[in-house]
Amino acid sequence: MLENYLPILVFVVIGVLVGVGPIAIGFLLGPRNPDSEKLSPYECGFEAFEDARMKFDVRYYLVAILFIIFDLEIAFLFPWAVSLDQIGGFGFLAMAVFLGILVVGFVYEWKKGALEWE
Repeated sequence: MLENYLPILVFVVIGVLVGVGPIAIGFLLGPRNPDSEKLSPYECGFEAFEDARMKFDVRYYLVAILFIIFDLEIAFLFPWAVSLDQIGGFGFLAMAVFLGILVVGFVYEWKKGALEWE
């Protein structure tokens, strides 16, 4: 019974070695000569000038959520486009309704000014 689990154990051991091995080799063989320049905080090419825990503007999150929504729209369009010849007119009409709802939402967000960045 235990011999059935031997391939699984070998697989797990090899997986751990492949995952941890390069990290351990880099840690053991890598140079360790930090200086003040390497230890200093780095932010987009210049020194950090504010606290990292400052509050972000809500518009940043709004733009991120809008991007996710319209990105998911594309995720629905690809399978629909591939199977359009099989689903026929009903599938085309269903996707037209779906895209119409998304366009109405997009126009609403545009009119509210959610896409403008100051």
